[in-house]
Amino acid sequence: MNVSMKYASRSGLYELSGGSKLLQMAPNLARQQVAFDGALNRPLEFREAISALHDVVINDLRFEPRDKTAYQLWLVEQRKQEQALRQQAMQEKRDAIARGDIPKPTADLKRQHAAALKRYWTARRTLDRRLRHENQELWRRLMPYDPVITVADDVVFFECFSVDQSSYGCLTVDRGTGFGESGQTQLGTTNVDYSWDLYESFQSLRTYRQTRFQIDPTAFEVSTDRGGSQHREEKIDLPDGWLSGFVRLQSAMAMPMRKVSLPTATLYSLLAFLKRNKAKTSPRAIRFELADGQTPRLVLEPWEQAIDAHGATYRGTPCEPIRIWGRRRLLTLSRLLPLADGIDVYLLGTGLPSFWVVRMGAMRLTLGLSGWTTNDWSAGSAVDMLMPQEKARASVVAGIAESLSNQRAATLDSITNKAYLAKPVVTSALNELALRGQVIYDLHAGLYRWRSILPLPLSDKEIAPPHPEMQAAETLAKSGKVKLDEPVAGPRGGIILTGNVDSVPCETLIDGDGIVRRGKCLCGWHRKSGIRNGPCRHIQALRMVYERQQLPV
Repeated sequence: MNVSMKYASRSGLYELSGGSKLLQMAPNLARQQVAFDGALNRPLEFREAISALHDVVINDLRFEPRDKTAYQLWLVEQRKQEQALRQQAMQEKRDAIARGDIPKPTADLKRQHAAALKRYWTARRTLDRRLRHENQELWRRLMPYDPVITVADDVVFFECFSVDQSSYGCLTVDRGTGFGESGQTQLGTTNVDYSWDLYESFQSLRTYRQTRFQIDPTAFEVSTDRGGSQHREEKIDLPDGWLSGFVRLQSAMAMPMRKVSLPTATLYSLLAFLKRNKAKTSPRAIRFELADGQTPRLVLEPWEQAIDAHGATYRGTPCEPIRIWGRRRLLTLSRLLPLADGIDVYLLGTGLPSFWVVRMGAMRLTLGLSGWTTNDWSAGSAVDMLMPQEKARASVVAGIAESLSNQRAATLDSITNKAYLAKPVVTSALNELALRGQVIYDLHAGLYRWRSILPLPLSDKEIAPPHPEMQAAETLAKSGKVKLDEPVAGPRGGIILTGNVDSVPCETLIDGDGIVRRGKCLCGWHRKSGIRNGPCRHIQALRMVYERQQLPV
């Protein structure tokens, strides 16, 4: 998908009179006008949090196997040449030793060798910096889409999505305590120009020097006065599935999850152990052991290293241990530890996405991780298949969109009461808006916020086609090959469905919110990954038939 960016200038850090600084962000002129101007009350926290957000977006831990056929052929020839050279050099040295012609290395030779090594590594670092600053194509491989900034009534938040499509970052700053009074404010969402130079400018923020944060309000005036002659335009070709993954995780954030509050010391112990140790065998998971009224325990596999969250108490229903993978992505939170008040972890289940919210007074950094590193949000992590599949009518979605766009932010109960609709219908409509890139769920505040990732809602084609398992489930549900047994009440609410789908016995547990929590099936899809990549076609068909039986005649 091609996206157009249009900027009047570059974002940067500028000197003001009296030694103060201006951190000015250049907004995307191809979008609605957004403006903000206020003193940055906590520059140290902002510097560390925005730098951690930078680490999230350039994070790419995908393993890409290479075709080594040509390399192996070259290696065979190289070994033959090296063996011949070694034999020749060894014979020459033996002859020289026999004649007594070998001088010892002098101090001057050692100094020359050290100087040559220093020149080499200096040149490599210089080349690395030049590539990062001057090679736009390389930069776009690291930063596919400029950061999204939203100015709301109560907060300003910055969003980004990693290039490997497995990590999401959102920095939220309270306007009341994070910034001073803003004289020029226009609510809305836009992109801002971002570069390595701007990242390096962040590192110069200090507490002893006043800094103002500004989303340039004059950029649109310049656009009108000069007719756009000074603009820098860029057309970005987003990677396949990148945009789809970005909006799918917004849908996952609104799902009911288990919340585990951890002290900062617990995360420090976790990251310190991962920094010092690297697992050479599987499994490589973090195992959460949770019991109501007890101290949460995190166990690092395969060492079985237990870390107790002393000072914290888990409150929630009992559950089996929850395991998540891709834990080395958490190292991006390291620089926030000295500033953190605490960490809230939101868990969907074993092998499913997790969200880590680092609380830093007036700021919060949310790190969203897919079930494991190679399980990206767009393709592998089909979490939306766990949710109820009944779609709200287009008129209902449009009505809720209009209401929320006017309110800017609201709780689920508030939206439900205002719409005079059942909560499942409203939830389905909000999920649809999240998939269209128009709504985000704020985990910390418990609010749905209006935020358009693009100027226009995403189409079905841009979101990605329905999952193959979902399409197959629709076919099975319509074919009459589903035999549903009598539903049974679940142990802690919800229902248990059992039956046969296309002669395959299957079973599933659906909670009170209509979300698939567990399943059993004999098919290959379920045997391979359970419900971590979404329920199989047989479980989906079983649920579809049940939901259609519940509809009023």
